[in-house]
Amino acid sequence: MAGRLLKVSSLATAVFASSGFYFYNRGLDLSDLSVIRFGRAAVTTAVISYDYLTAFKHVEYGTEEYWALKSKVHLRSAERLRDLCCANRGTFIKVGQHLGALDYLLPEEYTSTLKVLHSRAPQSSMEEIRQVIREDLGKELSELFVSFEEKPQGAASLAQVHKAVLHDGTTVAVKVQHPKVQRQSYKDIVMMEVMLRAVHWLFPDFAFMWLVEEAKKNMPLELDFLNEGHNAERVAKMLAYFPFLKVPIIHWHLSTKRILTMEFVEGGHINDRDYMKKQGISVNEISENLGKMYSEMIFVHGFVHCDPHPGNVLVRKCPQSKKTEIVLLDHGLYQVLKPDFRLDYCQLWQALIKGDMPGVERYSRRLGAGALYPLFACVLTARSWTAINAGISSVPVTHSEDVEIRTNAALYLPQISDLLNRVPRQMLLLLKTNDLLRGIETTLQTRAASSSFISMSRCCIRTIARHKRSKAQSGRKRLQITLAESFNLWRLTIYELFLWVKGSKLVHWLTDLSSFLH
Repeated sequence: MAGRLLKVSSLATAVFASSGFYFYNRGLDLSDLSVIRFGRAAVTTAVISYDYLTAFKHVEYGTEEYWALKSKVHLRSAERLRDLCCANRGTFIKVGQHLGALDYLLPEEYTSTLKVLHSRAPQSSMEEIRQVIREDLGKELSELFVSFEEKPQGAASLAQVHKAVLHDGTTVAVKVQHPKVQRQSYKDIVMMEVMLRAVHWLFPDFAFMWLVEEAKKNMPLELDFLNEGHNAERVAKMLAYFPFLKVPIIHWHLSTKRILTMEFVEGGHINDRDYMKKQGISVNEISENLGKMYSEMIFVHGFVHCDPHPGNVLVRKCPQSKKTEIVLLDHGLYQVLKPDFRLDYCQLWQALIKGDMPGVERYSRRLGAGALYPLFACVLTARSWTAINAGISSVPVTHSEDVEIRTNAALYLPQISDLLNRVPRQMLLLLKTNDLLRGIETTLQTRAASSSFISMSRCCIRTIARHKRSKAQSGRKRLQITLAESFNLWRLTIYELFLWVKGSKLVHWLTDLSSFLH
């Protein structure tokens, strides 16, 4: 039997090697072959699964040794997954980046390891870039641009961006899709589905099929750059009343499904405190404006930019006005929230801010959490159950609480997996967006600031009042609703003024003077 197995293995190796030699001579990259990509994914899945199945056989559950070993298994499994994403590129890196953003949903070993994928994106060669432009725009680079920088400004999982100058002297950013991504994406998603089903069969508690469902729905949209251009224009028009928001203008005559040409805008990453300090940009102002912008998107309009990682959100001083601006990039991934969902989400956040526990339970259940509503509230806010009971606006975030939440993400992984399969699909991208925004606030040291809760409360009050007015049968009732809305907004303004006065230098000076005189 062993002899037969050796012969079969030798034959398979010879066939594989000769195939590799043949494709090498043909100038083909083995990484582009579905069989190679599937083989890598299958081997990685098998190795990770075997590790989890066998590592804990001789260790007693719940002991310190068990948790230490589990952390090691998580880490080496995350590293294998990261290496697979880097090898298969494209859709794999995109999904890996998505997992790396789920700070409070997955064990820290996974999120911290997969975060590096933002800097490990592949680059297409200049010849491949020329070929895509030639195929889609029907002209050579020199016919379209006076200059075109060969070194990309940035490379991502699906595309890379080059700085160029048009013949009229306009400086633009040209986003060009990696040529092989479109062809490989569907096969890659099917591959992931097969792997995840196999893992779910081995580990019934591991139910991450929502990940594949989201990839199936969102990947075609992200690969259509015309859709991205339309999203950019829609959000720019929708939030035009925010003078601090800058969305690059699209050059439609040089854009296709695989190419997006837009205004070139420079700035520093939103989590770069040193850049802000050098430019004289207020960290608190940026954090407050980011909160306002996302509160409007989520609670008022229901049209949400769902990929706010630091590379997609820049800050700068406007060259003309010298005022601080937030530059929003990469508009491929948006979530449209249904009105009923958005209303329940508003009511839930109001309950969470106030510590209204019956409200937290009621609206969590309405959003599909069921009996897992306490876990849902903790996942949504990244706060402890103690803080939620007290009202998250009244309890500051502590380091120990943050550690507790991250530890619980590993302890309650099966329950979190169950929860993510229960809630509406709209919720999944919102959870990712929340985690990315929290990451920015943590870096800026503005986490759980009063200004963010005030912005959220304002938007929730307006949205709920607008809904009630639409259902009101009489003018008198609509007037009552409007007056109640105005009163609640006025109370928030007074509270905001109180916080400003409390934190002002004048108050500190008077307090110090009073203490000195006393």
